[in-house]
Amino acid sequence: MASNVGNFQKYDSATSNGTVTLHPREIERESEVGISGGVENNVTLQARVNEQELNAGTSDDAPANQSFPQDSALVFQKLLLIVTPTYPRPFQAYYLNRLAQTLKLVQPPLLWIVVEMTSQSVETADLLKRTGVMYRHLVCNKNLSNIRDRSVHQRNVALSHIETHRLDGIVYFADDTNIYLGDLFEQMREISRFGTWPVAKLSGSTNKSFLGGPICNGTQVIGWHVNESNRRFRRFHTEMTGFAFNSTILWDPKRWHRPTLEPIRQLDTVRNGFQVSTFIDQLVEDESKMEGLPEGCSRIMVWQLHLEKSNFFYPPKWSMKDNLDAIVPLMLNA
Repeated sequence: MASNVGNFQKYDSATSNGTVTLHPREIERESEVGISGGVENNVTLQARVNEQELNAGTSDDAPANQSFPQDSALVFQKLLLIVTPTYPRPFQAYYLNRLAQTLKLVQPPLLWIVVEMTSQSVETADLLKRTGVMYRHLVCNKNLSNIRDRSVHQRNVALSHIETHRLDGIVYFADDTNIYLGDLFEQMREISRFGTWPVAKLSGSTNKSFLGGPICNGTQVIGWHVNESNRRFRRFHTEMTGFAFNSTILWDPKRWHRPTLEPIRQLDTVRNGFQVSTFIDQLVEDESKMEGLPEGCSRIMVWQLHLEKSNFFYPPKWSMKDNLDAIVPLMLNA
């Protein structure tokens, strides 16, 4: 797995001893290729950002116990860990830019983890550098010929990264094709363990829209919207963009009394439509451990739209280098 830490901006955050005032500043990109397999103890994102600023280009072994100015007036905000798998296609740049603009409006701290297959494309790397959003650019090295769903393995790369570095925050899978209400990300910060909400979905094949996700009494999940007959036997009826969870579930099993120490990962071996449910089953036992958002699950904050045609002509890069000749007749007035 390859990783770049790019375009870091330092924001207001907190430590156990008080609040840290961190000011926006672009720092050098740091290659994390060759990180040791051991888990870093008690390394928060804020400590790592500070470490990278003081020791840009050095190894991850540098001490992270730096002193910071204190400001008791600042309010602690949970870190949001936004995971986005992406791949080359006609509207990739549009999708990523649109999502970046949404994330840029969210109050920090927020880390955007973007995962590509095989290698980091120059186009995606350049786009991420220009967004103004704190990000990490990762690569999934799985052989494409041996996998059914690339996005499953891309998300697993992000989960492994969060677990290895013990990033403490709220994990959310934000596909680049969806549309998100800004309030969604602020609502996520209220999550203790696992939060879920309704998702509006437009079917690409039938052009029908329907609602998926939880039915709530206050914040208690009491049922599910079920619209697709072929998925009625799923345990949890929500979409990949219809939930978020506390990242410590990944790397602190004792805190959450997890019955197994096996890593939590998405499965590429289950039937299509059951991947979300089987993943959630690793995070919570049942609906009693879930939190419905917002109150009464009464708002749509995510829209899944499948508007892109499958037969688009797509050049190897995001732009065509050669000029396209065209003959345009001139309309002259008599």
